[in-house]
Amino acid sequence: MNDTIFGKIIRKEIPATIVYEDEQFLAFLDINPAAKGDTLLIPKTQYRWMQDVPDQEIAAIFIKAKALMASLKNALDTDYVQLQIVGEEVPHFHIHLIPRMLGDNIHGPHVTYAEGEATNIAERIITNLHRE
Repeated sequence: MNDTIFGKIIRKEIPATIVYEDEQFLAFLDINPAAKGDTLLIPKTQYRWMQDVPDQEIAAIFIKAKALMASLKNALDTDYVQLQIVGEEVPHFHIHLIPRMLGDNIHGPHVTYAEGEATNIAERIITNLHRE
């Protein structure tokens, strides 16, 4: 059983601002975003590291990441979307999709959302995802 925070989000035991969900994957806004719109894309099956994920699932998650990148870029009017492959802080393979502007500095403090802003951003991402 996946008892990580991501497992709890998958099972809807704790809330998340979800921007995409299907049988295999879930994407939601990071609660401690490096930039507004910072999205986490995870497989619903728990894998500790990227190398643990079966090849077909790795291919599928990167195809989904590409679609989410386009949606984030359009929804948030950013220059590009940076991907970070991580898994250390939560033992569940995940991809960060971080909206970026050329010359920005995301190495500084994390950003916070104003009341309702995360929901608004999520709605814009979802709308743009369905345009693909």
